[in-house]
Amino acid sequence: MSTTVTNFSDLGLSEPLLKAVRDQGYHTPSPIQAEAIPAVISGRDVMAAAQTGTGKTAGFTLPLLEKLSKGGTAQSRVQSNNVRALVLTPTRELAAQVSESIATYGKYLNLHSTVVFGGVKINPQMMRLRQGVDVLVATPGRLMDLYNQNAVKFSQLEVLILDEADRMLDMGFIRDIKKIISVLPKQRQNLLFSATFSADIRALAKGLVNNPLEISVNPENSTAEKVTQWLTAVDKKRKPAVLTHLIKENNWRQVLVFTKTKHGANKLTRHLEAQGLSAAAIHGNKSQGARTKALASFKDGRVQILVATDIAARGIDIDLLPNVVNFDLPNVPEDYVHRIGRTARAGNTGQAVSLVCADELNLLWDIEHVIQQHIERKILTEFVPANALGESRAMRPLKAKKPKSFKNPKAAKVEHKDGQRSAGKHNSGKQTPANGKPVNANSSRRSKSRRTSYSSD
Repeated sequence: MSTTVTNFSDLGLSEPLLKAVRDQGYHTPSPIQAEAIPAVISGRDVMAAAQTGTGKTAGFTLPLLEKLSKGGTAQSRVQSNNVRALVLTPTRELAAQVSESIATYGKYLNLHSTVVFGGVKINPQMMRLRQGVDVLVATPGRLMDLYNQNAVKFSQLEVLILDEADRMLDMGFIRDIKKIISVLPKQRQNLLFSATFSADIRALAKGLVNNPLEISVNPENSTAEKVTQWLTAVDKKRKPAVLTHLIKENNWRQVLVFTKTKHGANKLTRHLEAQGLSAAAIHGNKSQGARTKALASFKDGRVQILVATDIAARGIDIDLLPNVVNFDLPNVPEDYVHRIGRTARAGNTGQAVSLVCADELNLLWDIEHVIQQHIERKILTEFVPANALGESRAMRPLKAKKPKSFKNPKAAKVEHKDGQRSAGKHNSGKQTPANGKPVNANSSRRSKSRRTSYSSD
């Protein structure tokens, strides 16, 4: 279908929605929109694998609004504290983004929506829910709080949507998700969106979706084709100076920088500001107001550099973001794919630069194994490191992972408030002798690829 549909008007959307789409300057649907929109309108369950930047949010908000707008009977009018459609997202930022999309595309419809998440007062959210809403966008932790206080009911629920389901599993929300599903009406439409169809996602989907249409617009763990990826070897202590040099030398006007920890994000932001650059940090220790303000300033150009942890960056949606920098490599290699997916969106090009020190070599090898790609090395003559990086290991084909058991979610550790992974002590420095060959590469991959739980939002 995606190869023949060339206009949104061919997808079964009503004129109020088409007008809202035209207002945003869109005319041709993306592949996932071309496949998902008619399927959702027809009432089918959908499982979609799509990276960020593919238009997946509109792929479910547009048909959802179409379905809800047609249900205008007295029976479908939403009652107090009830919701007709529930969208679950892993983070506050993503929840806000989805809520904004619903408001944007539903502005010509007589539908009501709201968003609830942690980090802000719960009473105003309870007041909004008293009137009943057609669409509720929520993070799992805050939704459970509201449900336990009888502030939200699901007797009229028609549609459940899990957005970025893989991230919700990573963050340890599986228990909340299962509790939420258990209190929903059995008869409902289910939509599941994930970066990949991993074994974990399929295990979750088995008890959720019914005869779903499967849509996959990206190969599993692939990186965007229009992203230029390269890395440079850097001594760990010189990373801030190297980043400053790259930004100033290349006159980068908008840069998203990823750090491993909240402390590291704050420290790097102070360094950049001391160098005369406008920078802001976004992570779980920041208030929701501060995070929203920093993101808005970054989007409109008042802040040149946004320094973020992985979880806080979820929901950052900027079509023309040109530069992403991995100041620290992620512990879980799949997160590299999510990070660099922040650039080269909506058909645009971009670049992803990684600053890699010697004790991150095993992390680098794991990333290259997952993406099945050699990342180009570049030498900065002003910053030649004392310890050079070894070349890539031979990349073996990826093997299918066995489904994980969700019976003991307490087995994984929780470390940081905003969901930073429990890194543990990385022993690559001990494993990598002067010849650049790891002593026990397999055990390193197992230890670094193991996923850990996150704290609640």
